[in-house]
Amino acid sequence: MVARTLQVFVALTAALLMAGPAWAQAYPVKPVRIVTVAPGSANDLVARLVAQEARATLGQTVIVDNRGTIAAEVVARSPADGYTLLLYGSAVWLSPFIRATPYDPLKDFAPVTLVASSPNVVVVHPSLPVKSARELIALARARPGALNYAAGSLGAAPHLAAELFKAMGKLNIVRVAYKGTGGSLIGILSGEVGLMFPTAGSVTPHIQSGKLRALAVTSSQPTPLAPGLPLLSAALPGYESVSFNGLLAPAKTPDAVIRLWNAEVAKLMTRADVKDKLMAAGNDARSTTPEEFAAVIQADMAKWGRLIRELGIRE
Repeated sequence: MVARTLQVFVALTAALLMAGPAWAQAYPVKPVRIVTVAPGSANDLVARLVAQEARATLGQTVIVDNRGTIAAEVVARSPADGYTLLLYGSAVWLSPFIRATPYDPLKDFAPVTLVASSPNVVVVHPSLPVKSARELIALARARPGALNYAAGSLGAAPHLAAELFKAMGKLNIVRVAYKGTGGSLIGILSGEVGLMFPTAGSVTPHIQSGKLRALAVTSSQPTPLAPGLPLLSAALPGYESVSFNGLLAPAKTPDAVIRLWNAEVAKLMTRADVKDKLMAAGNDARSTTPEEFAAVIQADMAKWGRLIRELGIRE
């Protein structure tokens, strides 16, 4: 009897071990959904590039589902079966520091890969009498409370980049809140505000036309996204602000599916045409292992979470 029980146990164990690879080989057997934010956003662009590539190589329909600000919530509540993925930016893991969210960024998602990154650029209205980051810092120190900066959503990249600049430089500059990047750009282009920290791709035409003056880029290394611009860290040592976009799945999604999508995106991000499209939208193409992406998320949460708590940024 004991021998028979042992045989059954061994047989069941072997069957379970074999089920994983067999299941992974069959995947996907139905359409896959990549959930992201608004149409026309950087995340939407990357989602569509990934979906187009995956359709060809996986032989299955891949749908881009634009859900706006509830995208992360939709995916967090979806089955962990590999048929719902999330293409989103740093807001997924930074929003919980600022507002109540119906998900936990570390417990409810499985990182797949980083797909893109983008620094901010420091731009000023041409009427502001500064031509470098050092001159801007000197002016802000000489006229505390007199300079204002444009920022859209609370906790978005342009807001946090400006607040980090303010904190590290021990500066008194004043936030003027607008509805999104569009409203902020109208504010600085009109001269209503003097300063802004937009992402690189959103202001390139205005810099080229002379309507805005670019002073520095916030990455730790020079980037082709902002050719010729000096690093802000040259004037403010240790400063760095970079936004990330990545692909995530619901927590407990099978590892075989995670690895499959990781490989798909890694292959996509080596293509020159994809890199060019992302660069035109102000993003550097990136790819990482799931473990490396998890480390990026944790480091980003540690850095910005500390700043958010110290400044009391909360809705």
